[in-house]
Amino acid sequence: MSRTGKAVIGWREWVSLPSLGVERVKAKIDTGARSSALHAFNLDVFERRKVQYVRFVVHPHQRTARDEREVEHELKDWRWIRSSTGHRTLRPVIVTELAWMGERWPIELTLVGRDSMGFRMLLGRSALRGRYVVDPGRSYLGAKHDGHPVRRGRKQS
Repeated sequence: MSRTGKAVIGWREWVSLPSLGVERVKAKIDTGARSSALHAFNLDVFERRKVQYVRFVVHPHQRTARDEREVEHELKDWRWIRSSTGHRTLRPVIVTELAWMGERWPIELTLVGRDSMGFRMLLGRSALRGRYVVDPGRSYLGAKHDGHPVRRGRKQS
């Protein structure tokens, strides 16, 4: 617990996206990003009973295509997002549930190809606001609580 009374989250954490069928994905906690983003590809927008949905594929684990998940989810919106390099892209936005340290709450996620990035997910400040204080010197604070030990012996990015 921080001096503010809020729980502390590290600069990178294992989180879950239960309604997407993603048990674990390594997320970078990015206070410089307003929105959260998930690595997704093969995006297909379609309509079902006058509601827009997006179908996409997720590879939740770094540097591997194992555990591929195909997901269909209601589309909330489209948003222009400016990357850290200044490049703007129009991205689909979904609202899904994030789980970490025994808590669950809804977050907005933009879907974007992040295959070349170090993390398959970014957790932006909108998803953390009012809940956590970020400690940039700590990592994987939730690992001991989710039943999965953090792998040691190789660089974690």
